Amino acid sequence: MSQEIRQCVIAGGAGGVGGMFADLLEESGVEVCIIDMNPPSVRRQFMKCDITVPTPQAKDKIQKADMVMLALPETAALQAVKVVGTLMKPDSLLAHTLSVQSPIFNKIHALGLPFESIGLNPMFAPSLSIVGRPVAVIVQNDGPKGSHLIQMILDWKGRPVLLEAEEHDQLAAALQALTHAAILTFGLALAELDVDIAKLGSLAPPPHATMLALLARISSGTPDVYWDVQSVNHQAMTARAALAEAVASLNESVRDQSVFTELMRKSREVFGSEIAHYQDLCTSIFEGPIAPKEGKHSQTNPPVN
Repeated sequence: MSQEIRQCVIAGGAGGVGGMFADLLEESGVEVCIIDMNPPSVRRQFMKCDITVPTPQAKDKIQKADMVMLALPETAALQAVKVVGTLMKPDSLLAHTLSVQSPIFNKIHALGLPFESIGLNPMFAPSLSIVGRPVAVIVQNDGPKGSHLIQMILDWKGRPVLLEAEEHDQLAAALQALTHAAILTFGLALAELDVDIAKLGSLAPPPHATMLALLARISSGTPDVYWDVQSVNHQAMTARAALAEAVASLNESVRDQSVFTELMRKSREVFGSEIAHYQDLCTSIFEGPIAPKEGKHSQTNPPVN
């Protein structure tokens, strides 16, 4: 029984996350084949088919693969598990890249699939480098190929963070669902205020400019990804409810300065002993890419004499 991953099939490999892992795996000498309805942007082995209804050629690839990776949206991945599970060889590895881990973890358990399985959730956009960035790793059925995959993440200079499925989803509700909700509702509030974006940009202090940059990135992203984050994770609703309650508390606090001061203290206490690190991080952001660029001055009205 080989402990290494030499051949890999990536279902959904034409997408961003699947394409990123295809690039990384090929750099490590793994033979990669993409199964997708759309061709990948990079020239590599490709079979056009629906992974839930694989062609005979696709079935053959899956049966020979050391690892099958499902880089698919939630619904498609859950449908594909049973199909690929009946085809994979016993000593292979099933990997998946869902932003919510509990549903597929439970599905794999319910099906009693005998091979190794591991969940990966890169906590960054696939257009960014993996170097120095965290990858959530949820090991369901451990074994040598899963260990090999984790070692490859280390070799790529990524940071694997091992979690349980439910723990991952709880953290993801705060890390992703809450964060995205706060940024998207900021955008909705701006739309409601009907302000001039050019004038906002010319006057924006660093916190506002940072929020505009985050809003531009997230609102321009792939809706399916953000939909899964908000709709599939059963803990996301709790995160959004906490956000709504926090806004209500802020509204109440402006009636009494002492209440507002206590609200700020409570927010600050979230950091514990880590606050200095995040203060320094904020300073580096504001003095770095958010800082005004020399020679680029906004048009202003002349002074009144």
